[in-house]
Amino acid sequence: MKVVSRALFLLIFAIFGTFAQEEAAKVEQQPANPPAPVLENRGKPIVVPYACSADDLQWGGLSCSEDEPCAIFLELSAAEVAGNRILIAGNLHSDAVTLYSVLLASDDGGKTWTEVYQRTRGAALDRIQFLDANTGWISGAQLFPIPQNPFLLVTTDGGKTWAERTVFHESAEDRFGVVQQFAFSDKDTGSLIVDRAQSGAEQRYALFESRTGGDSWNIVEESSKAPKLNIAPPVSQWRVHVDAATKSFHVEHRQGERWVSVAAFAVKSDNCR
Repeated sequence: MKVVSRALFLLIFAIFGTFAQEEAAKVEQQPANPPAPVLENRGKPIVVPYACSADDLQWGGLSCSEDEPCAIFLELSAAEVAGNRILIAGNLHSDAVTLYSVLLASDDGGKTWTEVYQRTRGAALDRIQFLDANTGWISGAQLFPIPQNPFLLVTTDGGKTWAERTVFHESAEDRFGVVQQFAFSDKDTGSLIVDRAQSGAEQRYALFESRTGGDSWNIVEESSKAPKLNIAPPVSQWRVHVDAATKSFHVEHRQGERWVSVAAFAVKSDNCR
């Protein structure tokens, strides 16, 4: 009887051990972040979803209810291409608070879109430059409670992956301001201007340069008048155009003398209740 009980125990242990190993393997195979939802272009303005959370409402100081919901809006600031990939950058915000940055991309000419970088709370993205199909930068900053901590998103694989790089040194006491302009002449050499208007700084503007592809920046000039970039920003063949009639942002590219829309995104995202 004892032999049968021991054999049964070993069999059960083996079964559960195999099951545990299989479950652990499944967990390891799962991605760290779930795949972003695909937004389809069906000929009408695409709505970028936003799920309100109690934490977001508390952080932003928003008071929303069923009777008085808080409207959430999308703002797109820039569009550019990297090879066959179209990228658009902007943010989601309420009437008073910038909630999250947004970076969307399409690899099929604007038919479908996905978010290709995690949303950053309180931040906005506003300018894009690509030197070629692989190397590019996007400028951004934290806008809540005031503009601060300007940064660049850097990619070397056509926007598949991004690395965030701050403009100010970590030891800097004053990190207020936003990137007013930036430009790169090659993969290493870049220049940018930070506007510190809302910081109250006597020298409103700061000119920075990078010799490391945007990984690090050194200040070269501070002034009360806007300086000029040492590198002329390229002229883009892509833009974001506001269409009041449809209350949407149109992503357009130049064809000869006219601009052609490839997709439209609704200004209104959702309501927080």
